[in-house]
Amino acid sequence: MACLLGELAEYAGCRLKGNPSIEIDRVCTLHDGRPGGITFLANRKYARHLPTTTASAVILRSEDVSSCPVAALIHDNPYASYARIAGYIERHDTGQAPAGGIHATAVIHGTAKIGKGVTLGAGVVIGANASIGDNSAVGPGCVISDNVLIGENADLHPNITIYKQCTVGHNALIHAGVVIGADGFGQVQDKGEWIKVPQLGRVVIGDNVEIGANTTIDRGAIEDTVIGNGVKLDNQIQIGHNVRIGDHTAIAGCTGIAGSAEIGCRCTIGGMVVILGHLKIADDVHITAQSMVTKSIKAAGVYSSSTPLQTNARWKRNYARLSQLDDMARRLKELERQLKAGG
Repeated sequence: MACLLGELAEYAGCRLKGNPSIEIDRVCTLHDGRPGGITFLANRKYARHLPTTTASAVILRSEDVSSCPVAALIHDNPYASYARIAGYIERHDTGQAPAGGIHATAVIHGTAKIGKGVTLGAGVVIGANASIGDNSAVGPGCVISDNVLIGENADLHPNITIYKQCTVGHNALIHAGVVIGADGFGQVQDKGEWIKVPQLGRVVIGDNVEIGANTTIDRGAIEDTVIGNGVKLDNQIQIGHNVRIGDHTAIAGCTGIAGSAEIGCRCTIGGMVVILGHLKIADDVHITAQSMVTKSIKAAGVYSSSTPLQTNARWKRNYARLSQLDDMARRLKELERQLKAGG
């Protein structure tokens, strides 16, 4: 079932130039547009395709309207508007919205609370006193343990495990293989052997959070591990116990965050970043890929620590010089001392 262009414009908060009754049933690119398709122009390097697009409508900024040969949805942030509209089309046009219904092989404890319109796939296990909010979908093979609370309109893909007492807010999108609430890595040495420290906290996840495939979030040792509202986590991220991540922070894949680190709001963290434990990162901090954070960051800004790629021969020369820095520093200090002495 197609969506009307006027309906999409209203949903995404766009100003419409063109016929609101145009039917849209797909998304497409500028250079490969098709009738019934909607596309967007956000990056100027693709502007050359706009005058010849064959899409039915384009989402763009006001300064590009004069070059658009078809209907236009005008917004200051075309890419964000496209994201909203593409999601709307996916839910309402392709029939992927949860249909409701519980598979015959689902195992549900008698004390669990299942909301209205909930979908439970094959082999789902729901523990004692767990609660699944209205219109949520739990994919095949998921395990929702005792006393877990999941909000409304959550979308859990297959084979997710949520350990006891953890909470997930409304509108969550959690991809396959995620583990929430496993024990944090708490060990203490005594006479040469390791003694496990019980992990007694929870994981508390806010509203509108997305968690990528195979990401793991450990439960707190005493207090909770907390993921704020609107946080976006990529695939294969490790979040240690008692970590706190502020609202609307986004973290790319393969990042590792050690226990008790605190990350502020609206931060972006690139892929394969390492953040050591017990550090504090301020709001609006942006860390580039493969950086290692060894000290707290107290001010907003962009931070980097990785070495850019270079030829092997150059890297060997630079590394050799790097290993000589201490000796060079000592010699420089001695020269400075001699210069001052010679006054």
